[in-house]
Amino acid sequence: MWRWLVMVMVGTGLLSGGAVGAQGQDWAGYEMGEPVVTDIYVSPEGDDGQDGMSVETALRTVEAAWQRIPMGSELVGTGYRVLLMPGVYAAEDVPGYMEARYGTAEYPVIFEAAQGPNTAYLPSLNIYDVRYMYFLNINIEVGTDAFHCERCDHVLVRGSRFVGAEPETYNTQETVKVNQSAHIYFEGNDISGAWDNAVDFVAVQYGHFYGNQIHNAGDWCMYLKGGSAGFEVAHNRLYDCGTGGFTAGQGTGFQFMVEPWLQYEAYDIRFTQNVVHDTQGAGVGVQGGHNILIAENVFYRVGERSHVMEFGFGGRSCDGQPGDEGRERCELYREAGGWGNSAVADGVNYVRIPNRNVYVYNNVLYNPAGYQSGYQQFFIPEAFTGVEQADSNAPDPALADDNLQIRGNVIWNGGAEMPLGIEGGADFPAGCQMENPTCNRAQLLADNAINVFEPRLADPANGDYGVVDAGGYGGLAIPAFEGA
Repeated sequence: MWRWLVMVMVGTGLLSGGAVGAQGQDWAGYEMGEPVVTDIYVSPEGDDGQDGMSVETALRTVEAAWQRIPMGSELVGTGYRVLLMPGVYAAEDVPGYMEARYGTAEYPVIFEAAQGPNTAYLPSLNIYDVRYMYFLNINIEVGTDAFHCERCDHVLVRGSRFVGAEPETYNTQETVKVNQSAHIYFEGNDISGAWDNAVDFVAVQYGHFYGNQIHNAGDWCMYLKGGSAGFEVAHNRLYDCGTGGFTAGQGTGFQFMVEPWLQYEAYDIRFTQNVVHDTQGAGVGVQGGHNILIAENVFYRVGERSHVMEFGFGGRSCDGQPGDEGRERCELYREAGGWGNSAVADGVNYVRIPNRNVYVYNNVLYNPAGYQSGYQQFFIPEAFTGVEQADSNAPDPALADDNLQIRGNVIWNGGAEMPLGIEGGADFPAGCQMENPTCNRAQLLADNAINVFEPRLADPANGDYGVVDAGGYGGLAIPAFEGA
């Protein structure tokens, strides 16, 4: 019997550690503890000449509240909670660049909608070099990039709504972008609207995504790449995206990575108990990943223009031209053992980043009658060898299927004639051939139910993607990752 159900619930607005996830279950969110803060009230009807200590004496602008938070030194004795009264806050009244505020676990900096979700509306936020900063129940619905955090540490975003723009307008590249940061937590948010990715994380280590809706993007709904590591992505709903739902890894300019995560595109990522539906491309992918778990997810109506899952190479180049600022890091990182080089990228000469230890267990993928992937079940390329790998430290050959394990999955997509995608041939040589002990045709057919049982979901037309019947398949124990 299938052991779990998935129905993502978002926008809970909970302010402590517990939150609502799959089918009403509790999952352990970021624990704020009992921070010590000084409240600063802000209202569109306030006055910056007031003290901001109460609703009646609220400030008018977020800028005025921001200036009351000490800059450039760790907070001592008190943190600050900026309580935003209902209304729309104009861009000229909000800091254009929020930087160098250093909260602590005991004394954080908090921005919170005083009267709960969908009441306080901010413009785009551009944040740099902050610590222990929390955003609770904030709406940013702007028609452009909504939220950017660079070199941030311990950031929590909970119960918020970020809306960029419709993908075809090309006004929003990423709705939420975080880069070169650590300990980032998103819980119960609604994130949408980008021509590229709704969520784009580059070189971010440690954190989680719980109970979010991520949707309406032209490329991937979400990816973690550039040496991102140590993330759990669970109980989310990802949908209405172009290239695909979620991928661990992709392609990165070498100079934008951070030590010591300089080899794989993604490390130690767990993508579990999510719903991914209505993606034109693959429901899920791994591109240059190490120790990646994809387990107990539901995929519905995915892969119409291609395939349903992909396990390919990441890409690594040194962006820009010789002499560009920061480009010198490419050689420094290569000398430190990173995988990459300083070649000027031409779109072909990028370094291929392999996969190692990718486990795909106990998922249900259901494309109902009238809907199927464009070509095949999986995309898994053959080993890559070439001059692109020379002097890069990267493995040559690079393998996309090194200890790739696809087991316990129920896949209903097309008919018996639908290719697995590993049939190979001169035009599209593939991985997972018979010499691979963990992934080959006989193994895939023996260890998964591929077009042999049509699963039943509770009520996908009304947003309930719970697995009612998987034919007794799945439920395999997930083994520990093997070695480095």
